[in-house]
Amino acid sequence: MGQATEQEFTAFVNARGAALLRVASALAGDRHAGEDLLQSALAKAYARWPRIRGDAEPYVRRILYNDQVSGWRRRGRRPAEVSLDALPDRAAGGHLDHDTAVRLLLQDALRTLPPRQRAVLVLRYLEDLSVEQTAEALGCQVGTVASQASRALAKLRAQVPAFDDAVTRSEALR
Repeated sequence: MGQATEQEFTAFVNARGAALLRVASALAGDRHAGEDLLQSALAKAYARWPRIRGDAEPYVRRILYNDQVSGWRRRGRRPAEVSLDALPDRAAGGHLDHDTAVRLLLQDALRTLPPRQRAVLVLRYLEDLSVEQTAEALGCQVGTVASQASRALAKLRAQVPAFDDAVTRSEALR
């Protein structure tokens, strides 16, 4: 790869790396696994960089989504179930406000979702993609995105009853 191409890749990573890490961490369930996922995706993108035309970010995001979902399939592994009967024991000065506690419960609940459902939620609500854009990114039908999102949200509501209250409050603030 030429020096100019390497500089373009480095500029891309410097400009979009933090946003891509946020998505990778949400998909993988924690920051360390997200860093590994992003590193793998960037390595694949780097190898194909001269052939990538136009905006590279959607290309890298698609690698992230596909690698995470296929990784779970290949290993036959799903995230461990997490009991959500009580608030998590977190070292935060001994006190968690309600919104922080709900956010932590949701983060733990997201780890229990199947990979496709988590990917749909990340794309739809963290990345704010439309149903059509999400379907294109995941290589599936629009109806699949809608049904996976519906099932995932139902599971989150069942595991974290305060979820509906938090969503209602955040929508009221808009």
